[in-house]
Amino acid sequence: MDRDKILLTPGPLTTTLRTKLAMLKDWGSWDADFNAVTASVRASLLSIIHGHDSHVVVPLQGSGTFSVEAAVATLVPRDGHVLVLDNGAYCKRAARLTQLMGRRVTVLDFDEAQPVSATVLDAHLTTDASITHVVLIHCETGAGVLNPLQAVADVCTAHGKGLIVDAMSSFGALEIDARSTRFDALIAASGKCLEGVPGMGFVFIRKAVLDHCAGQSQSLAMDLHDQYMYMEKTGQWRFTPPTHVVVALHEAIAQFEAEGGQPARLARYTHNFETLMVGMARLGFKPFLDPAIQSPIIVTFHAPAHPKYEFKSFYAAVRAHGFLLYPGKLTQIETFRVGCIGAIGPHDMEQAVHAVALALQDLGLAA
Repeated sequence: MDRDKILLTPGPLTTTLRTKLAMLKDWGSWDADFNAVTASVRASLLSIIHGHDSHVVVPLQGSGTFSVEAAVATLVPRDGHVLVLDNGAYCKRAARLTQLMGRRVTVLDFDEAQPVSATVLDAHLTTDASITHVVLIHCETGAGVLNPLQAVADVCTAHGKGLIVDAMSSFGALEIDARSTRFDALIAASGKCLEGVPGMGFVFIRKAVLDHCAGQSQSLAMDLHDQYMYMEKTGQWRFTPPTHVVVALHEAIAQFEAEGGQPARLARYTHNFETLMVGMARLGFKPFLDPAIQSPIIVTFHAPAHPKYEFKSFYAAVRAHGFLLYPGKLTQIETFRVGCIGAIGPHDMEQAVHAVALALQDLGLAA
């Protein structure tokens, strides 16, 4: 097969030829043309959340997790206390990195097959006044659960707590409006629903808390306040920027806007999701989550109940037919995940289902 394999993962994602071609030019990191690209990307990102009046956006080199660490270290004071709402693997990662950043952390556990509860959060904040910040994973792609951002934000506002939102897998596809949803920080990355390539994160920081962030980070490279101040003063990144990633994101955002922005992207991903669900049900696969709490970003399926099934072989068989799946993140039961995002459409999802059917035949797992 000559074409690139289609990535049915939560990122990196399949990208368009236009986005790939944007990376064929070399850029000087201090050059005025590159500074203009950076400024354009930052302005476009703020427009997506309607955040020009309330927030600034700070780009950062590295994967999305770099930016989550940077947000915690920059926004939470050294004596702060972070409450992590945990219903999955990426929540646990957020708790671990918070601890490694030297901040006090408490984990509030929820079932990985259920969204976190704003009511339980409200009760916990009532009993523990020492908590300064709450961390929420908007779309917990460990299982695919969509968590209630607005309800959690309202509770944090009522208690006067800072909210740090990991919107890695939701930003650009699911609606996030800074005019109606209050958060101190929201983190996303280039290689997710904006359909750029991986290598850059970005953090929206509420202007009202920005000045308080000065000097709080224990890291030089991950100090978002310092990065912001330097970028505002010079238009440049403090340290070597991922130039090709930035220009690819600039091109991907132009395509995002031409498609119709967040509503259009959500519509395409939802169509992908519905096509996948119908096709996989036809093959006998059952989703792990209740449809009411399932995001259209990534779907966790129960593995085939066959003694010969093994994910590694299944993955290789599907890969041979042109598609890359993702392993399950659940610890208790055998699952695998299929992403619905990236520069793909319903026809690609139909082909993916066909590839799964062929893989089942190849492995002798077909009913």
